[in-house]
Amino acid sequence: MKIESLETFSTEFVGFVRVRADDGAEGWGQMSPYNADITAQVFHRQVAPWALGADALDIDGLVDLIPEREHKFPGSYLRRALAGLDTALWDLRGKLEGKPVCALLGGTPRPIRVYASSMRRDITPEAEASRLARLRDDFGYDAFKFRVGCECGHDRDEWPGRTEAIIPAVRQALGDSVALLVDANSGFTPARAIEVGRLLEHHGICHFEEPCPYWELEQTKQVTDALGIDVTGGEQDCDLAVWRRIVDMRVVDVVQPDICYLGGLTRTIRVARMADAAGLPCTPHSANLSMVTLFTMHLLGAISNAGPYLEFSIEGPDYYPWQEGLFLGHPYRIDGGKATIPEAPGWGVELNPEWLGAAQYQISELDGR
Repeated sequence: MKIESLETFSTEFVGFVRVRADDGAEGWGQMSPYNADITAQVFHRQVAPWALGADALDIDGLVDLIPEREHKFPGSYLRRALAGLDTALWDLRGKLEGKPVCALLGGTPRPIRVYASSMRRDITPEAEASRLARLRDDFGYDAFKFRVGCECGHDRDEWPGRTEAIIPAVRQALGDSVALLVDANSGFTPARAIEVGRLLEHHGICHFEEPCPYWELEQTKQVTDALGIDVTGGEQDCDLAVWRRIVDMRVVDVVQPDICYLGGLTRTIRVARMADAAGLPCTPHSANLSMVTLFTMHLLGAISNAGPYLEFSIEGPDYYPWQEGLFLGHPYRIDGGKATIPEAPGWGVELNPEWLGAAQYQISELDGR
């Protein structure tokens, strides 16, 4: 079965891929969100030429071949584009076998506990605490993540005193029965991160994400070694060699690869296995409600070292308007603080034809490569 054509449907924020084989079989995947229109150009220029005519079922072979053929471009955009091919091929395989991707990986579709993930720093501690308490009551969430510091902030806070105020405010509003996680988004030096980490430990926070610039592995390791709280990270890392260093050095206590940033499900499984061999849990990054959260659900339903939760964005159309109208139906339903992995073949979701019809369209075909 050969890959006959590759199509992209993209906007600035999100882009989908349809793969068609020479026997008419097809599958749908997604490139990484954000600047997806640029990623679509990379996809057709640097991914499609190597994939057209290849075996549609040899996913491992393709995700190794393409970075080697494009070895002069080792960075993020190639991996963001590669994710579209990889995830579309997994969907195709699931539909051929009549199984959800989770089952292809040896798992069973089931409900998964989520942590409700706030993306906002433009919110007062009091308003954030109140918002999270309402969501707990409305949807049964029993785990939440909120933001501290300033993104890549060099020890600055979003505004003076916000970090010291929001930590106790959220804990007091939600009580001791709720698990709390925080994300610093590369905001601190090691000294400041350790200081904030002590405050997190005092208030029973269980997860301290990306405390230092993510590319400074030794800085993050200083924080991990100093604190009892789980230090986590890895969402931005798209190089498997860097991932081997992260795991071998035990830079973090919990690995957080992002399926779309890393280059697809296949490469993320490799990272999860590296971590598993080192005794580290895997709680992937999935910070929006495009297909990346769906991919992550299927992965968590199958890997042996899955962390205790799925990251689930609580931001609606006022914050992420581009998320609206992507799918037919509602693939993400929260019941008692849990999301359920779809049981339908492939990813188990249908994209909205109206959205696809309005997106920027490109096609690469075997005869025209």
